[in-house]
Amino acid sequence: MKSLFSLAAIFFGSLVSAQNFRIRLPLFPKASHGQIRLQTTPIPIVSTLYCCFCSSAADYDPLFLQWPLPTPVSYRDVILVNGVFPGPLIEANWGDTIQVTVHNKITGPEEGTALHWHGILQKTSHCFLPSEFTIAKNSTNFIIRWFDGVPGVQQCPIAPNGTFTYSFLADLYGTSWWHSHYSAQYNAGIFGPMIIHGPQTTPYDIDVGPVLLTDWYHPDYFSLVEDVTSTDITRVLVKSDSNLIQGKGFFDCTKKAANDTTPCKANNASIPTFKLTPGKKHRFRLINAGTEAIQKFAIDGHNMTVIANDFVPVKPYSTQVVTLGVGQRTDVIVTGISNGQGSYWLRSTIAACSLASNPEAKAVVYYGTTPNLKPTTTASAAFTSSVANSCKNDALTVTEPWFPITPDPNPPTTQTIDIEFAQNATGHFVWEMNGSSFRTNYNQPILLLSKAGNNSYPFSPQWNVYNFGSNSSVRIILTNPGGAAHPIHLHGHNMFVLAEGTGTWDGKVVRPANPQRRDVQTLQGGGYMVLQFAQDNPGIWPLHCHIAFHVSSGLYVSVMERPADIAKLPIPSIMAQTCRDWAAFTNTVVVDQIDSGL
Repeated sequence: MKSLFSLAAIFFGSLVSAQNFRIRLPLFPKASHGQIRLQTTPIPIVSTLYCCFCSSAADYDPLFLQWPLPTPVSYRDVILVNGVFPGPLIEANWGDTIQVTVHNKITGPEEGTALHWHGILQKTSHCFLPSEFTIAKNSTNFIIRWFDGVPGVQQCPIAPNGTFTYSFLADLYGTSWWHSHYSAQYNAGIFGPMIIHGPQTTPYDIDVGPVLLTDWYHPDYFSLVEDVTSTDITRVLVKSDSNLIQGKGFFDCTKKAANDTTPCKANNASIPTFKLTPGKKHRFRLINAGTEAIQKFAIDGHNMTVIANDFVPVKPYSTQVVTLGVGQRTDVIVTGISNGQGSYWLRSTIAACSLASNPEAKAVVYYGTTPNLKPTTTASAAFTSSVANSCKNDALTVTEPWFPITPDPNPPTTQTIDIEFAQNATGHFVWEMNGSSFRTNYNQPILLLSKAGNNSYPFSPQWNVYNFGSNSSVRIILTNPGGAAHPIHLHGHNMFVLAEGTGTWDGKVVRPANPQRRDVQTLQGGGYMVLQFAQDNPGIWPLHCHIAFHVSSGLYVSVMERPADIAKLPIPSIMAQTCRDWAAFTNTVVVDQIDSGL
């Protein structure tokens, strides 16, 4: 049984004011020990927001609460963050600086860790704790690229019993999540939602909050990684055991596989419920925080209006089905039926192209005071067809950003990357990008090497570094001849998605003056995707498939952006100390890195 992983956060406002101000946010629960059942819900956090440049500003300790763990239904070892699964909500306002202090208390065995703040650009941070960063309080717009949270890329892992404080600007607004980027560790429970409040582009009445959709596996994450990186193809194709909404789901104990030793106890656990008000507009913040599955989301009897994809507001469009690859978020508005009454199924079903034994998860939306937990509603024909036949996101022709940005029509650099499934020299199955499978070195973060002027790694080709120099923009053409879909994620940017489809790109760009932007886009099986980004954010930025098993198997490249400017970046002192702590740990303990490390 793994011990717990505790996290404390303090939010610092980036506004300058003559006096201190305080904003009450939800409370952090206290970390506690024990096994967790699938029917546990996340609870929000509490902390304090204040102006970091105000003379009377003061720090406030977060308030911790005890989290009671109910009787399990289907047990497995997990890693809890502050005692809850999924992890706690992080909530801030656009322009705030968020500081999160992580205490690594993982045991049984001890492991390193690192947290990634998904979709955050990591361009600037406006304030720091002087004791932690030795930066003057009047140092504004301090450029920082170190807190993206990818071990072996921007930082060394946080050693067991170590502490690390992340500081980053809430530079975009909308819905996202945070998660471990150490191996497939987030599959064990190190993830949670993140909301950055900002301007409304489309009005709504009620914010329902984050809705987390996750496939679920009975084996622990390390055993799963052993399977997907093995030499036996029958072990590589791992199926999820069930599907969860808000960390809750049902599993029929009589359907356990013969080799599944996970304890299973039948009970009548609750399912998530969401109350709708007739005539009101409700904002649902959908997040695919899963490991492998493409999720199909719908609410029986209700249409949805899409208002944002990832951190990018879009011009509203109506749909009956939302498709989310791993890492993607979609914000939708659901209008309550006039004179609505009764209950309806809310569904998230794993698409047929993903690997799932029990693909369906359900919750209930209801009108009135008491939900009927067994609605009789049926799924729409559009939903059923999409689950069976579609493994792609909505067409680029309809996902138009609300605020237009026009990319360079003739970028100075174009790079083609072919994705392939292969066996390496030892017979292990891996994913490759241009014939190379990634493997990190936890002790040598690439960003730190680049800062020191080392931008060439002939003896470490497995780092898959693409040095794009000081070019103003880069276009990447991804080709995927295999049958598997890949949700492609670029760190440090909202990438332009110029084109995608099956077959070969014909050179045409969808809506050149305002193409779709987001940080994750699904690359179809047997298809292509053309992405582009402006090189306006010096750093080392991962470009990878967000299926945890695929990136564990090496489907990853490192984008080196403007190395001459990387050399000018100041380094927070915490980075060197973290590497010293990790080196001390690995001098006495051999880290069992059986995968890419990410």
